[in-house]
Amino acid sequence: MLKTVVVMLMAVTAGTIGDVLLASGMKELGDLSTMNFRGILKVSQQALTTPKLVLGTAMLAIFFFLWLAVLSWEDLSVALPMQALNYILVAFLSQYFLHEIVSPMRWAGTILVAVGVIMITKSSGA
Repeated sequence: MLKTVVVMLMAVTAGTIGDVLLASGMKELGDLSTMNFRGILKVSQQALTTPKLVLGTAMLAIFFFLWLAVLSWEDLSVALPMQALNYILVAFLSQYFLHEIVSPMRWAGTILVAVGVIMITKSSGA
């Protein structure tokens, strides 16, 4: 079980950092919903060379391969809820690096998710 927790923490951290980098990079490139087709194509080309987007994609690839490793030895019903730890990291990183406002209600929900993850992880009995 310790192996699962350690690898999942590494995976969730990589995935969360990847998500934050992608969000930050896309905010810099602009709102796609306001662009015409030509603008979306231009942004798509820029995305392939934007460092934040490239690094974010690499971090999500690391997450993916660590996740595959976990799935090779752990029950899905234990492993999948551990991904919810992502919510905790996203709340912190979004607030401090993306300057998003995380309301008390969001923090309360985040704490509830964390408690649920702990309960599921403890229930595996390993």
